[in-house]
Amino acid sequence: MSYGKINSFIEIVTATPTKDAEGFAVTDDTVLANVRAYFEPKNSTEKWSNRAVFAEASALFRFRAIPGLKIETSHVVVCGGQRYNILSVEDVRGRGMYIEVTAKAQKPSVG
Repeated sequence: MSYGKINSFIEIVTATPTKDAEGFAVTDDTVLANVRAYFEPKNSTEKWSNRAVFAEASALFRFRAIPGLKIETSHVVVCGGQRYNILSVEDVRGRGMYIEVTAKAQKPSVG
């Protein structure tokens, strides 16, 4: 992968439940990292059809491994104002250089 394709800025955040002054539960986002990543939205290419296990996935992110930070499925990726729940995390080729994240876009709740 060339550096020219890693041109989307993403945030990796974790949602922390806290209570506000009135005692209501709210979730605060804690930003764990701001990185540049390769972003690929889901489309009907052969690459996506081979990922039938993750049929609900709507995006793929690939970025450099962050020393000291273990990306987990409980984290959320924020890219271009859209939030994505992480479905899977994989070390690309097992070298510890790049991380590939398959994610699903969050739908805004109506309420």
